[in-house]
Formats: sequence, C-alpha cells, structure tokens
Amino acid sequence: MTENSLDSRQAADRVAVPTRSPLDVPADTHGAPSSTVANQPEVGSGRPPRPTVGRRAAAVADSLWRPALVLVAFFLAWWFVAAREYVPNYLVPTPGQVWTTMTDQWSELARHTMVTLYETVLGFILAAALGLATAVAIAYSRTLDKALYPIVLFAQVIPKIAIAPLLVVWFGLGLTPKIILAVLIAFFPVVISGVAGLRSTDPELLDLSATMGAGPWRTFRKIRFPNALPHLMAGLKVAVTLAVVGAVVGEFVGASEGLGYVLLLANGNLDAPLLFADLILMSAIGIVLFVLVEIAEALLIPWHASRRAGVSLTTS
Repeated sequence: MTENSLDSRQAADRVAVPTRSPLDVPADTHGAPSSTVANQPEVGSGRPPRPTVGRRAAAVADSLWRPALVLVAFFLAWWFVAAREYVPNYLVPTPGQVWTTMTDQWSELARHTMVTLYETVLGFILAAALGLATAVAIAYSRTLDKALYPIVLFAQVIPKIAIAPLLVVWFGLGLTPKIILAVLIAFFPVVISGVAGLRSTDPELLDLSATMGAGPWRTFRKIRFPNALPHLMAGLKVAVTLAVVGAVVGEFVGASEGLGYVLLLANGNLDAPLLFADLILMSAIGIVLFVLVEIAEALLIPWHASRRAGVSLTTS
C-alpha cells in the first residue's frame, strides 16, 4: 500500500470519529438526565423563589423597628416631661399613672371599648357597602353622577358634630345616632376612591370584553372591580379610621356608655390619667381595624405593585 493511501485512510478515520457536543447530557440507567444538570435552577422561569419563614420574619422586623423606635422615643419624652413636672401632673400624668388607672379600671374600660368598637365596625361596614353602591351608580351613569355627586359633597362638608344633637332628637339615646355618624363620616372616602378606581379601567379592555360578548355584570366582576380594588382599599383604610371618630363624636351627645362618654367624664372630673387611658384605647381601636384592612388588601390584591416586596416606587 502506498504512502498516499495510508495518509488518506488515517484522515478518513479522524473524520469518522464523532465529537462530543457540549450540549449532550449524560443519562443515568433510566435515561434521565444527570442530577448535576437536572438540579440546576430553571433559567428564565420568571418566578422568584418563595420566601422562607426566616425571611418573612426579617421583613416584618424591618418594617416594625422604625415605628417602634419612634414610639419608644415618644414615651420617653412623655415620661421625662411628666416626671420632671414641666407640666403639672393633673394636666399631663406620667405613663405609670396612666397604666395604673388602666389596670385598676380595666373591666369598666373594656366594656366601654366594646361598645365603641361595635359602633365603629357596624358603621364602617354600612359605609363601605353604601359607598361602593354609590360609586358604582356614579361611575356607570352620567345622570346619577350629576345628581348624586353634589349631594355627596354637600353632606361631607357639613360638620358632623353640628348634626349630632339632631340625630339624638330623631333616633333617641341608643346606638343608632352613633352608627349613623360613623357612616356619614366614613362614607365619603369610600365613594371617592371607588369612583376613581372604577373610572381608571383601560377603555381598550372594556372594548375587548364587549367584543368577546361579555355582559355588563361579567365585565364588572372580571375587569372593572378588580382594577378598582387598589383605589378602593386605600379609601377603606381612610374610612375605617374615620369611623372611630364618628362613633366617638356620636357618644359626645346623649350617651351613657362608650369611650366618648368616658372621655367626657374624665374631662369634667379633671381625671388626666383616665383621659389618657381612654385616648390610648381609642387609638388602639383605629390601629387594629386599620391593620385588618391592610391584611385584607394583601389577600385581595397580592398582584398589585404596592404589595410586592422590593418594588421601587421611584425611577431614580
């Protein structure tokens, strides 16, 4: 065999040998990919890993330490001013005096707190239902918009403390006037936020739903209402705190129980520790109800940008 034929056969053998592609995945006995490749995280899946319990606890702690620090600084300043008697103790008691009054009269204060809480919750629920119904009517009808919107605005600008005696004359000394005042004060933010949310729906989505044969109720349930929820929840968080104010204002006139009634008694007797304890309980009601609405918002609209952790609110 000549030398040229040997060289050509060796070259052909080198070409016939298959080269291993870097994309080839070694398989196990069952034909599955090797664990070194299969266990790699999926690239471009778009789903961030679910936060662990430790990360959630760290996020909660990170969101709470700043207001806790401000609260501690406030109580330290309060204690310093009251302990040094820069202001007389019959006007500004020490935190210890307030705590003693709260523990000694807890059973009575708890009873009055439950009365105010009942008035606030019932007034808030009625205000939310009536406010949402009014917002839907205003958003869907131009005639009702022009007819109801001025009346809603007129009812809002009337001082509620001015009509409280009139409500007592009309409905007596029971819980009804307090609940009505809570509804009147909490009603306006729900209407405004509901109208803003319902009108913020993209018209192209409405046209698309109409093209696909969706009726008004289905469009409202699937498009308009979910799109309005961020605005509506913001209004509900404002309304739930105002409902506390409405219930207390109603208790200022013709009441025999409730935190507003206790506030009047403490003010008339110059009982500053009881007055401060009463104010703390009022604030606690508002804070607890606000947190509950915040939790409901997190459950209803977890997809919204304001509910996602790590989303920057600025463009810089």
